[in-house]
Amino acid sequence: MSADLVIVGAGVVGAAGAYFASLAGLRVVVVERGAIAGGTSSAGEGNLLVSDKEAGPELDLALYSQQVWRDDLAEYAGLWEFEAKGGLVVAGSERSLAALRELSVHQRRSGVEVRDVAQAELRDYEPHLSPELTGAAYYPQDAQVQPMLVVAHLLRLARERGAQVRTHTEVVGFLRDGDRVTGVRTVRGDIPAGAVLNAAGTWAGGVAEFAGVRVPVLPRRGFILVTQPMPPRTIRHKVYAAEYVGDVASSDAALQTSPVVEGTASGTILIGSSRERVGFDRTVSVPAISALAAKAIALFPMLRQVRAMRTYLGFRPYCPDHLPVIGPDPRAPGLWHACGHEGAGIGLSAGTGKLIAHAVTGEKPDLDLTPFAPDRFQDAEEALH
Repeated sequence: MSADLVIVGAGVVGAAGAYFASLAGLRVVVVERGAIAGGTSSAGEGNLLVSDKEAGPELDLALYSQQVWRDDLAEYAGLWEFEAKGGLVVAGSERSLAALRELSVHQRRSGVEVRDVAQAELRDYEPHLSPELTGAAYYPQDAQVQPMLVVAHLLRLARERGAQVRTHTEVVGFLRDGDRVTGVRTVRGDIPAGAVLNAAGTWAGGVAEFAGVRVPVLPRRGFILVTQPMPPRTIRHKVYAAEYVGDVASSDAALQTSPVVEGTASGTILIGSSRERVGFDRTVSVPAISALAAKAIALFPMLRQVRAMRTYLGFRPYCPDHLPVIGPDPRAPGLWHACGHEGAGIGLSAGTGKLIAHAVTGEKPDLDLTPFAPDRFQDAEEALH
């Protein structure tokens, strides 16, 4: 059979693309080399954040995605445990607090809701916070979902609108007509298509190479600790240290850790966040996990008495300029990309999927895709040669 759109990758970005493209009336086939949500989507916390983004294209996309989550997808929110818990970004020094206040000024100008929190008010937001913190900023737009439920339900909704999902179907090349991409070659046969969307997460660079184009997506490893279940609302918001914003924007390959702590509907507490570029090495890093635990205890001293049940790791699809790659690839007509969202993929997936569906069907997207252009790295590469 042929398709209007073949989507490579059944993670959260591919699932969102499938849902909105099928909603727009396209014949969609999703191909996935493993199981659905088998990559980065199964290894995150499910964050829908605006608080950790500086003013610019990524924040614009985050705000747009918030709109899509809360409006277009509102009727399904319960299916994936959407929780508008809000985010509390805390500062441990006067210098850190001043930087946080400066960041929030620029965010407000972009449409972010931010409330300054004085030191005396901290316990009103989080009763168990360390008294040594100097202040915080509260972001009511921050939210959380259960990522694997998002993927499963978006793909189910897409199938109800005629989409096909083929798991354990690895793409091994593209069908071509000159420079144009006209479908995919898989281990289970060819699928001709009007367009192909590369939503392969950390493997997106390899998929792009099938068309002879380079998209510099690299894996960035991170760990999460999961505690024993605690009483409801032990931790009420997503809470993280102000330094986390800088770590997200960093290009350093070495290990970085900044405390991120939040509760879940089941009562467990999730503790992150670490970042390091070590390829696809799945070795458990004791230094990374120890640092996460120590920094989480510094924020919430009561965690010292709480047992950690397990840890898990994943790989964020990292781009050198920290912007995702979204849109058509002029170097290989017919090929589109939606990848490189790093640790923000869950939150940005809804907006990305809707924007791609608009663009593929010839509608003008609600957001300018130029900052996310797939060939934006080409000039820098040519300058090196």
